[in-house]
Amino acid sequence: MELNKRVAAFDKLGQALRTTFGNGNTIFSSDEQQLLEKLKTEVAHARLYNAWFTEDFVKYALLSLGESLKRENLDRWLAKYDFPNTREKTVGVVMAGNVPVVGFHDFLSVLVSGHRLQAKLSSDDNRLLPALANLVVAFEPAFADVINFTEERLHDFDAIIATGSNNTSRYFEYYFGKYPHIIRKNRNGIAVLTGDETSKQLDSLADDVFLYYGLGCRNVSKIFVPKDYDFTPLLDVFASRKKVAENHKYFNNYEYNKAIYLVNSRPHFDSGNLLLVKDEGFASPVSVLNYEYYSNLQDVRNLIAVHQDKIQCVLTKAEIKGSFPLGMSQNPALWDYADGVDTLAFLQAL
Repeated sequence: MELNKRVAAFDKLGQALRTTFGNGNTIFSSDEQQLLEKLKTEVAHARLYNAWFTEDFVKYALLSLGESLKRENLDRWLAKYDFPNTREKTVGVVMAGNVPVVGFHDFLSVLVSGHRLQAKLSSDDNRLLPALANLVVAFEPAFADVINFTEERLHDFDAIIATGSNNTSRYFEYYFGKYPHIIRKNRNGIAVLTGDETSKQLDSLADDVFLYYGLGCRNVSKIFVPKDYDFTPLLDVFASRKKVAENHKYFNNYEYNKAIYLVNSRPHFDSGNLLLVKDEGFASPVSVLNYEYYSNLQDVRNLIAVHQDKIQCVLTKAEIKGSFPLGMSQNPALWDYADGVDTLAFLQAL
């Protein structure tokens, strides 16, 4: 399968997602439309299999994918790589399931680079990606021979990409270390506030915090604020996101953590749906946002440099190298690689 055919299939997938969940207007065949209807059904039923996967959040994830898969984005992403049509390896991918279709970028990378995919899906998210794969195959039937989803142990692969926690990464290293591999561990998003953010920018930060209930590695789990920072405007914005507390799993976490802080007399801010605690850690429990004061931005830049292996992305309006605007944590471009590891360069070298 030539590269332009592989790219064209994902370009059309992007059109399908934008048309189905956004404002696209592409016309599809009756068979393709049936597959889109099946995808819509999976989206509507996702919460039955994973209570964290609310319909709004799943739609947001798929529309974000659709926007990233515009042809100009695909062409820009692939421009610096060279994938011979004859170099085909089997790449095993162990996918996470913390947010909807979180493994899609690895799925895309393996296939667009011309390799075979052998993917082990998380039991928390094992229906959405196969539904997307069915569409990709409908757009380019040759993909049917190179996509394999399994619930068993991966086998007969040439390379591995595995995403998990710090604990599972040790397991991955033990079993997969002898193969060419990318093994990802825990990372978190952080935000650096200057104190003069507009209400719109604070509202964008709320997206970074609350989308997917904060379960994604790109979600903001910690903020840095200047000394004497006034938390009131920020707490008001967080409090306005009342819908997040309608999820019983989220609200149970909120009540549990609040009880712990009250019993232990730990100082905290409470917006009614989120707890803010002073903590040097980058990771925080569900419903909790860590914060830390800083004296000057250079101190924060230095800290980011030292702890780069714990940080997935930085959101800010300040001048910090490699940062994203507030509100953009869950809308990475195709070239914004997880953990900063160039997946396509890895696949190109196989």
